[in-house]
Amino acid sequence: MNPALRPLLGWPLLTVPDASGQLDYPSLEDSVRQMIRVILSTRPGEQLMRPEFGAGLDRLVHESNTLATRRRIRDLVQESLTHWERRILLDRVDVWDVPDQPSHVRVEIAYRLVRTGTLMQTGLTVELET
Repeated sequence: MNPALRPLLGWPLLTVPDASGQLDYPSLEDSVRQMIRVILSTRPGEQLMRPEFGAGLDRLVHESNTLATRRRIRDLVQESLTHWERRILLDRVDVWDVPDQPSHVRVEIAYRLVRTGTLMQTGLTVELET
């Protein structure tokens, strides 16, 4: 199929076969990693039909970088991932300061895939007010 003729958006939102007819679905590891990012970046109320979905880390953007804020981030990440991503078992969520950047905190998430038991880790940096 000519790429110029492919629809930009379809329903349901499925992948389009490549030139050899293969569908390019993400691996389990990539799919889980992508969903973790979606959960953490989505504000509750933002997703249709699931008004409670998401962690809403952006609600803490205007907080000061204090121990209490870092604990709230940790708790929010743990609660939202435990509730919304059933394909993982959380081992650890760490939140700490980024050296030489007082307005940033680093969130590291260690987890295991339920299906395979594979140990995985992902992280992100959140910018707060100083």
